[in-house]
Amino acid sequence: MPPKTQLLSKIAILSFRELLLLRMRNFGSIKIGALIGAFVFLFATSIQAQEKMITPPYLKKGDTVGILATARKIDQATLKPAIQLLESWGLKVVLGKTIGKEENQLAGADWQRATDFQEMIDNPNIKAIWAAKGGYGTVRIVDRINFANFKKNPKWIIGFSDVTVVHSHINNMNIETIHAMMAISSRSATDEAKRTLHDALFGQKLSYKMPKDELNRLGTAKAEIVGGNLSVIYSVLGSESAVDCKDKILFIEDLDEYLYHIDRMLMNMKRNGYFANVKGVLVGGMTSMNDNDIPWGKDALHIIQDVLKDYKFPIIYNFPAGHTKDNRAIIMGRTATMKVTETGSTVVFE
Repeated sequence: MPPKTQLLSKIAILSFRELLLLRMRNFGSIKIGALIGAFVFLFATSIQAQEKMITPPYLKKGDTVGILATARKIDQATLKPAIQLLESWGLKVVLGKTIGKEENQLAGADWQRATDFQEMIDNPNIKAIWAAKGGYGTVRIVDRINFANFKKNPKWIIGFSDVTVVHSHINNMNIETIHAMMAISSRSATDEAKRTLHDALFGQKLSYKMPKDELNRLGTAKAEIVGGNLSVIYSVLGSESAVDCKDKILFIEDLDEYLYHIDRMLMNMKRNGYFANVKGVLVGGMTSMNDNDIPWGKDALHIIQDVLKDYKFPIIYNFPAGHTKDNRAIIMGRTATMKVTETGSTVVFE
């Protein structure tokens, strides 16, 4: 249970306890029925508060988007296609201080990347923040960020892969984010990937229709979508940034992993109960997987099928998101309806 839900539930239980003590001490004429009603109301209110997600303001022409590096280094010239794309949408662009910086693989020291992120989330003139590149390093800075101002004035955070830790961390604050291509991807992304990012940022409804897949599991589910890169999800289990899968649709994707690693990560999640109350699963790109000299015996998709075979929730395989050119936008934390039929599947966001 997320920290906020735990707190609100405790408040409801404590309130009920106090009311019960009043009754036992014969203060007033409180009836048991009224006590129970008050408890139910308080508990329902706490759950409702947890489920209510905050949507950052959608962009409009003239708004400013900040591009920064939370992980691996990148130079300004590489970002030219991303800058041109945003400007074609009528947006202004500000490059973070991490662009062009380097410390071995990373775009500067941890404190430099954290400071750049902090300054952008606190800057009221910047309406969205786009991660320039993934790789590894975002988890090293997430605990350095003070999100106090961000919670009061949220803005869209955009990216995928290594940015999964930020998506999950912020979704646990009940704020939506956008899982979509990195800024570096602008030079190779499909038109659909670009269009869906535009639509997500400007408040246009997202919906996806996919052909049938023999691995799909039929069914319908309606819930918030959470998740992202499987390796990152696995790496933050048990932390404040852990993905809350309860009553959610879980999206997973990954790149350049050994096949037995995929099995190991999923088995750990299974043993820890992460799939017990999942409403549905979207499986994105499982790209450029590796195998040992002695083969594992299953590809990534069939590994997922095997681990999840004992559950009943619907599953869509080959969802168009992840480490592919056609990396379409997903609003993380947004409620969507997934329908999987014998003729195909759809995912429609509210």
